[in-house]
Amino acid sequence: MAVVHTVESQGESHRGAGVVAVFQRAIARLAWLAGLVAPPLARIALAVPFFRSGLTKWSGFLTLSPAADYLFEEQFKLHWFGRAYDFPAPDILAYLDGVAEVVLPVLLVIGLGTRLSALGLLLMTGVIQLTVPSAWATFHILWAALAVAIMAMGPGPLSLDHVIARWVQRSTVAR
Repeated sequence: MAVVHTVESQGESHRGAGVVAVFQRAIARLAWLAGLVAPPLARIALAVPFFRSGLTKWSGFLTLSPAADYLFEEQFKLHWFGRAYDFPAPDILAYLDGVAEVVLPVLLVIGLGTRLSALGLLLMTGVIQLTVPSAWATFHILWAALAVAIMAMGPGPLSLDHVIARWVQRSTVAR
């Protein structure tokens, strides 16, 4: 009787191991899919609000809109230690901001210079935080988290950075 019980226990144990193996394979496939999809989704999620904002800064090709100049000269103030300060060189900063809000998101979406683009948007988020301190919990923390996550995980396999890295690796190995 003990022998039969042992055989039944081994059969149940073997079936349990099979279920665990199937579960582990499913988790591995899910991790692979997430690793493929997460980086471009994070890049797009961070790029969209900056790109949309950047489009509002221009009234034509390389022509900054009067509204952008006005915002940097009159509306936007740096909030530092309980006081509000004017932006230095607001016309230059408005132009640089307009360029960065269009170029960095485009680079981010295509995955070219991904980590540096994310760093640039993280720095912009810091300046925006000093300009609009009340939006930390609603927007800025999410943008900062996305930028840091992108810098940590890299561009992912669906990016120009990845294509270039593979090309460089192949050309180096071929030599």
